[in-house]
Amino acid sequence: LLTAYADTDAAIQAINSVQIDYYLLKPWDPPEQNLYPVLNDLLDEWQATYRPRFEGVRVIGPRWSPKTYVVKDFLSGNQVPYTWLDIESSQEARQLVAHAKADPTELPLVLFPDGSQLVEPSGLQIAEKLGLTTQAASRFYDLIVVGGGPAGLGAAVYGASEGLSTLLIEKSAPGGQAGSSSRIENYLGFPQGITGRELARRAVDQARRFKVEILAPQEVTNVRVDGPYRYVTLADGAEISCHALLLTTGVEWRKLNVPGLDELIGAGIYYGAAMTEAVSCVDDTVYVVGGANSAGQAAMYLSRYAKEVTMLVRGDGLAASMSQYLIDQIANTSNIHVQVHASVVGVAGQEHLEGLQIRDVETGQTETVPANALFIMIGAVPHTEWLPAEVARDRNGFVCTGPELMENGKRPKGWQLDRDPYLLETSVPGIFVAGDVRAASVKRVASAVGQGAIVVSFVHQYLSTL
Repeated sequence: LLTAYADTDAAIQAINSVQIDYYLLKPWDPPEQNLYPVLNDLLDEWQATYRPRFEGVRVIGPRWSPKTYVVKDFLSGNQVPYTWLDIESSQEARQLVAHAKADPTELPLVLFPDGSQLVEPSGLQIAEKLGLTTQAASRFYDLIVVGGGPAGLGAAVYGASEGLSTLLIEKSAPGGQAGSSSRIENYLGFPQGITGRELARRAVDQARRFKVEILAPQEVTNVRVDGPYRYVTLADGAEISCHALLLTTGVEWRKLNVPGLDELIGAGIYYGAAMTEAVSCVDDTVYVVGGANSAGQAAMYLSRYAKEVTMLVRGDGLAASMSQYLIDQIANTSNIHVQVHASVVGVAGQEHLEGLQIRDVETGQTETVPANALFIMIGAVPHTEWLPAEVARDRNGFVCTGPELMENGKRPKGWQLDRDPYLLETSVPGIFVAGDVRAASVKRVASAVGQGAIVVSFVHQYLSTL
């Protein structure tokens, strides 16, 4: 309330009657001295105590639950705001479960703003409830992109912006492996860095602006060729055709072959950065397996919450596989430690991770250490076994393209066109590949986006011959 000096009694009455927070006396000039400081203090005090009611999705479940982790990771990856309540420590969570008449042994329970609920839901069930697009609007497109990582999003943006009817299909959440990165600091145009999630959000917004149709979550299970058409079969059995098909399915984390580890995935053991779990690691001791950029970014992010972060590296150090800027940051972070010549050979814990067995690969000595969480980032494995045999791959499963397909100057077996395969074209004409799933690719976000842009020019060349 702004009042004159003579009206002080009225101001006091207003405080008592209508509970105004404060009053100021006229004149308040100069405002830098008599107005702004008072307002700043009042706003700071309000912000410190104000807790707005959350109106979004609520997830209720135990911390050490693989099913709860999958739900949280799906919502987070698809940019859906949610709050998580731990059934084991939150009285509110227990009250909500009772009010919903849900079985406390069948969690997670997902509550939606409209009052509906799902018990132990799949990603597809959540997607349908939230209205995410999982069915294509058409049965034919100029270009279908399989995979929603940086390469796929880049290609979709460039293809649609150049007039191609474009469909992008992503089995989980747009952004791919890069979307889970806590911070990308060497991507051109972002001097302060950007999170993978934010980069993915911007790319999706840009794609939709150019009328790219995005199906997520939806999975492609098969590809076939019939004359000038390429067909993709979806997990629900639907079939969609196109003139040009682009594979940008990326890679998955290589599995760590340790007895008992698989049983604890989602309950203290995670593949990838698992940003959704970082907040739960406050004052915990956590370990990161891996020595590349993704592992370094994860360690830096986890160090904000965890008491101690230890990076386990099989080699002599980080220099062989990590960018120098990350090495410097890690060296200057007091609660991050790098343990070289280290390999995880055992895990301990029944319902959740409690400890690790770590072996020195040079001496063979093994030590057992307590651990609350383990984040694994140890290399790339392509998920290409679903592709038809006609699509040539190297011995590791990465898709071969362009010059790699030529043997002694001869075109690949079954190639019927009177030209060599384009630079990013596979052994099947009209099927292209870009990003990490391509053989001999550079595993960097900028490289993937660049390939996604370049491949569209080859798609145009191919379409011009039909």
